[in-house]
Amino acid sequence: MLASHFDSLVSKLPSLSTSDHASVVALNLFVALLCACIVLGHLLEENRWMNESITALLIGLGTGVAILLISKGKSSHLLVFSEDLFFIYLLPPIIFNAGFQVKKKQFFRNFVTIMLFGAVGTIISCTIISLGVTQFFKKLDIGTFDLGDYLAIGAIFAATDSVCTLQVLNQDETPLLYSLVFGEGVVNDATSVVVFNAIQSFDLTHLNHEAAFHLLGNFLYLFLLSTLLGAATGLISAYVIKKLYFGRHSTDREVALMMLMAYLSYMLAELFDLSGILTVFFCGIVMSHYTWHNVTESSRITTKHTFATLSFLAETFIFLYVGMDALDIDKWRSVSDTPGTSIAVSSILMGLVMLGRAAFVFPLSFLSNLAKKNQSEKINFNMQVVIWWSGLMRGAVSMALAYNKFTRAGHTDVRGNAIMITSTITVCLFSTVVFGMLTKPLISYLLPHQNATTSMLSDDNTPKSIHIPLLDQDSFIEPSGNHNVPRPDSIRGFLTRPTRTVHYYWRQFDDSFMRPVFGGRGFVPFVPGSPTERNPPDLSKA
Repeated sequence: MLASHFDSLVSKLPSLSTSDHASVVALNLFVALLCACIVLGHLLEENRWMNESITALLIGLGTGVAILLISKGKSSHLLVFSEDLFFIYLLPPIIFNAGFQVKKKQFFRNFVTIMLFGAVGTIISCTIISLGVTQFFKKLDIGTFDLGDYLAIGAIFAATDSVCTLQVLNQDETPLLYSLVFGEGVVNDATSVVVFNAIQSFDLTHLNHEAAFHLLGNFLYLFLLSTLLGAATGLISAYVIKKLYFGRHSTDREVALMMLMAYLSYMLAELFDLSGILTVFFCGIVMSHYTWHNVTESSRITTKHTFATLSFLAETFIFLYVGMDALDIDKWRSVSDTPGTSIAVSSILMGLVMLGRAAFVFPLSFLSNLAKKNQSEKINFNMQVVIWWSGLMRGAVSMALAYNKFTRAGHTDVRGNAIMITSTITVCLFSTVVFGMLTKPLISYLLPHQNATTSMLSDDNTPKSIHIPLLDQDSFIEPSGNHNVPRPDSIRGFLTRPTRTVHYYWRQFDDSFMRPVFGGRGFVPFVPGSPTERNPPDLSKA
């Protein structure tokens, strides 16, 4: 009996070996494709129509076609897509690096407008898309959807992907526009995921005014608590590194601790059912303001490039896979008998995306301009068009949410769900390729090249530089002598000067309490072996 059992085990070894060999081959091909994306992206850097996102997407499509031909129409995948893979491993480095590298002064100077676009605007867009699909989809034979499904579709297609636009914009030439597009993109992703999760976990069978307020309260609770968790994790990392001075023994420990604390913030948010995107984003902002200045010079350089590289690879990986996944034969087989319905659904969704985007960008820009007296801080019409355009593209977040809602283990046999998956793929491909290729010409036409005259607004306290603190001292000259600060004498007068007041008091609080406790540029005491020591002793003479 034992011999027969051993023989059965031996008989299984070749199949296991074959499976392992196939995985190794697939990983090798995927790594080679990533290398090809990087090389081609470099060669097409100056191309008027292409960028790295589109390049990776097209390479993924080409690879999917090749795999389909080799497998005789059975599969177009090298790896199996999983929303867990996306949300747990690929998204955190992208969002953290966004917070870590953001020009904080521009971000917080336009914080109210960014929150209007990213949070309020996303909810408006989600509402319009949900109402639209409720009206149109009932007239199409695509299956039975309930209220939760329609609201989820609104959240899925309210998630923007502004990578193509950010690759074109120059934050030194157009700092206001760049900060708005960038900030809105991050807050939009977080808001979309929070709204989606709230819809999934909320009982919508008895929806009334009380339930609607409860849903709004749940959203605000998740939003605020996620932000506080990210800030707290960043402050803990700053305090620990400031007190223990890891760099006197090993810079590797400093780098490792920063990376692990950043990832821990995201996983803690997921553990407590909060928004990991918001948490890791604000963790990145806090780390770049405090923790990054507490480590040694070599650790600063290492962390800056490490986080940027991980983010770049994750973005390329996502676009590459989306391109291959678009040709998954199993998804298209379920809708092959009614191609007209799929085209109609995709067209309706694309139209609603454009309408929902316009419904908040232009009105909210008008409201934002009312509160700004300085003409240079106002969002002109050309900028509004660019902001509207930047949010028309849909990408990996929409894909991941659609997989989460309409598939199980990456597959679906229900026709209505299959139509939604294929329509999501179609909208993502069309918007990224077509709109993405038109982004450079559009921005070149609407925003002619400007000289970078915004040095006074540049925030060099990000990890891209180490010279100027978060809030430039020269920007906040305290009143002395005959220099009287004008007092706002009306509500409009207050609204036109809120940023300076908030920044001034924040700087006082930061300098008096936060940075002496948690460190930061100019607030780390000199201790032998500490991060501030510039000239370490020559041990060879000891």
